[in-house]
Amino acid sequence: MTLPQQASAALASEPSLEQNTDRMPDDLIVPASDIFDLPALRASLFGSFPADVSESEIRKITVQTLAEAQKKGRAVIAEAFEADPFASRRTTRSYTWLTDGMVRLAFEVATQHLHRLPNPTEGERLAVIAVGGYGRGEMAPFSDVDLLFLTPYKITPWAESVIESMLYILWDLRLKVGHSSRTVKDCLRLGAEDFTIRTAMLEHRFLIGHAPLAKELDDRLWRDLFDGSEREFVEAKLEERDARHEKQGQRYMVEPNIKEGKGGLRDLQSLFWIIKYVHHTDDVSELVQKGVFRPEEYEGFCQAERFLWAVRCHLHLSAGRANELLTFDTQVEVATRMGYKDKGGRRAVEWFMQDFFRNATEVGDLTRILLTSLEADHTKGAPLLERIFKRKPKVKDGYSVVNNRLAIVDKTEFLADKLNLLRIFEEALRTGLLIHPDAMRLVKANLKLIDDGLRNDKEAQKLFLGLLLKHGNPERALRRMNELGVLAAFIPEFAPIVAMMQFNMYHHYTVDEHTIQCIWNLSEIEHKHLTEELPVASTILEEGVNRKILYVALLLHDIGKGRDEDHSILGAQIARKVAPRLGLSKKEAETVEWLVRHHLLMSDMAQKRDIADPRTVRDFAKAVKTKERLDLLCVLTVCDIRGVGPGTWNNWKAALLRALYRQTRRALEGGMEDLNRELRGTEAKKLLREKLAKWSAADLRVETGRHYPPYWQGLHVTAHVIFANLLREIAEDEIKIDIHPDEDRDATRVCFALHDHPGIFSRLAGALALVGANVVDARTFTTNDGYATAAFWIQDSEGHPYEDTRIPRLRDMIRKTLMGEVVAREAIKPKDKLKKREKAFKVPTHIIFDNEGSEIFTIIEVDTRDRPGLLFDLARTLANQNIYIASALIATYGEQVVDTFYVKDMFGLKLHSKVKRDQIEKKLRDAITEGTERAYG
Repeated sequence: MTLPQQASAALASEPSLEQNTDRMPDDLIVPASDIFDLPALRASLFGSFPADVSESEIRKITVQTLAEAQKKGRAVIAEAFEADPFASRRTTRSYTWLTDGMVRLAFEVATQHLHRLPNPTEGERLAVIAVGGYGRGEMAPFSDVDLLFLTPYKITPWAESVIESMLYILWDLRLKVGHSSRTVKDCLRLGAEDFTIRTAMLEHRFLIGHAPLAKELDDRLWRDLFDGSEREFVEAKLEERDARHEKQGQRYMVEPNIKEGKGGLRDLQSLFWIIKYVHHTDDVSELVQKGVFRPEEYEGFCQAERFLWAVRCHLHLSAGRANELLTFDTQVEVATRMGYKDKGGRRAVEWFMQDFFRNATEVGDLTRILLTSLEADHTKGAPLLERIFKRKPKVKDGYSVVNNRLAIVDKTEFLADKLNLLRIFEEALRTGLLIHPDAMRLVKANLKLIDDGLRNDKEAQKLFLGLLLKHGNPERALRRMNELGVLAAFIPEFAPIVAMMQFNMYHHYTVDEHTIQCIWNLSEIEHKHLTEELPVASTILEEGVNRKILYVALLLHDIGKGRDEDHSILGAQIARKVAPRLGLSKKEAETVEWLVRHHLLMSDMAQKRDIADPRTVRDFAKAVKTKERLDLLCVLTVCDIRGVGPGTWNNWKAALLRALYRQTRRALEGGMEDLNRELRGTEAKKLLREKLAKWSAADLRVETGRHYPPYWQGLHVTAHVIFANLLREIAEDEIKIDIHPDEDRDATRVCFALHDHPGIFSRLAGALALVGANVVDARTFTTNDGYATAAFWIQDSEGHPYEDTRIPRLRDMIRKTLMGEVVAREAIKPKDKLKKREKAFKVPTHIIFDNEGSEIFTIIEVDTRDRPGLLFDLARTLANQNIYIASALIATYGEQVVDTFYVKDMFGLKLHSKVKRDQIEKKLRDAITEGTERAYG
């Protein structure tokens, strides 16, 4: 029997005015007396009051005694819960019992010792009632204590004194108490006006005081407020839920709110509220007898409740306070507390979060089931769409429309043909109808029918491809199929990535949801909703590609994640088996396999390599080989990046991908000679002369003659014009700076012109790090008359360009650093600490030296943990090794960063010596380690 049921039974059986509070529940994690022995504590406490003791002394002794009991009780519960980390129901009941004991003793002290009233009048009665989650008897370690002080009439001075003394005692115990003082009449009036108050009172539980008054409240609430208003209550709770989901985000967000998020405890509690309000029961198992839930669905309900409450309790205990947000750092701690281990190439936290998302999905399924039963009883109104559009769409034989949803006419007939398990999704897309929850339950309960015979059936393959290609909104079908388990049943290789979390700050969604988001982005491009934002991808689709290949490649591109092997290689092996099974020809399957194997190639080339270097484009063109593959890979890359999460796609990435695509397409269609370095240099100088038409011929000759070939191919003509003006009449000791937004790239461009000297890149990087700027791209060049020109593209800490108002301060701080007024290395140290939530991530360091990727530079790629000041540390280390940095590209993936440097040695040569490369790698690793130790404090 639950605590609410015990209290209700006690109310019915106790004839006395004051409730007997010593009865101990038996559904706790340890015996109740081990947590809070109420009779023993009462005797000990009351026996410790000396004669003629003052009120303040009574309060002091009470708080000391209860604090010791509270500390002991908490320790006992926490220790037992640690030993049985999934025993959440008994744990929440245990915290409730501990809180009940403190509230009851506080009341007894207040009424029997502080404000004793031997002969109370009829109006001097007081009942203390738990409401909300506390009333339901479900408390996490640091849950709020919500109390209702109930009086018969207007509150008396005696009742005010009792309440005040109780609250002071409870506050001194560091309990977070929410309280109200009302009459029965007040409760009815306020409950009628406010559904939040009504919901709190729905779960009221008598604690101590005048029992008949509590019984009167219970009777009046059901008779005068609850009964007959079921539909109104359900609608209010659903509106509240939708607003909460809108605020908190989807259940697939990787840092969910355990209480308020989609599929979280508040959704589960909403089910309890609706069940109690409509069915007048606290016992969900009764809904199995009534046919609302199947036995396996009820088991899913219990499992989800048990799991989510366990997570919440561990979250509170690990934080030492009330905390409902599963941030990255707390996920690691909770996973450990719940006994998860690293295995199969995945961290314990990833296994834990996969279970979390699966349980959150289960809560969503249960909500749909309950609401369907309410619609059938007309307790819940029909969906809004049906109220607006009365006309029902025509459906094929075997289906009907119920409450504007696609329903199944005959279950036996439906299940007789396995293909119907796919056809129902096609019919839903064709008609635009949502699938009726009863139909969903039928499909989910019969997934065993999806066997190898169905998977290899030509008609089934055609149906599945039709869902992707024919109706224009494939993500809707895929998401519903995924939630019901159909997608994993039809493509078993998809099952491991369902609800799989990627434990990093880059990916916002689980792997399956990321895949569906990618496909949604592709359909949005096809619908021409993103033509202005994505001109290249939109043009490619307009000109025509094999859509079958593109959709299947996107569906399978991350299917290899979560194993020890490289997910691109494993994913390609899986695609080789799955693509033919989805009805693709041998040639189409080979292209899908290639796309899955190389789905990161274009993104890596654009973000980690200098696309101004002809060698980069040449190597990429050789890898892609054909325009068909280039087109497919370009669209897939765009969708993949956009599907990572909000804010991941930006103009900077768009500009890089557009440039790489156009140059590669030109090379594939016109030949590699189009990438000739000298030809590009000639074109760049011609453009500059046109832009500087007002300059004299002599000044133009000086400007076009002072730069080496890499300068002309490495920058846009806009930067060439800026540098021409900065270098014009520059003094030998002068530093000139130009700072302007580069709107095409979502960044601020900072151009420097100054006398050349060793370590110039490091000094400039230090100056920018000091002002908190994140460098996303950088290029430095030297002139043949002794000057250095450097262009840095920077963003603020939020990934945005600097506004005009912030640029003067930016310029001033950069100048001070370059003039030596501020020492960058010392000034940066206090600023490079990591935030707590970022410390949970482990990013191994990989350093690669590549002498083949560029004709004249060695490429050093440093893949490591991102932190403030990292670029400066790396650049300073290279400068100390007499390494000249020509350009740097910075690709950030959440907590991971790849800094790529194009370098030469002091003689202008590549780094051919392995001894020298090993020495440089050691110095770079030392700098990373030293900076990481600072960052972690």
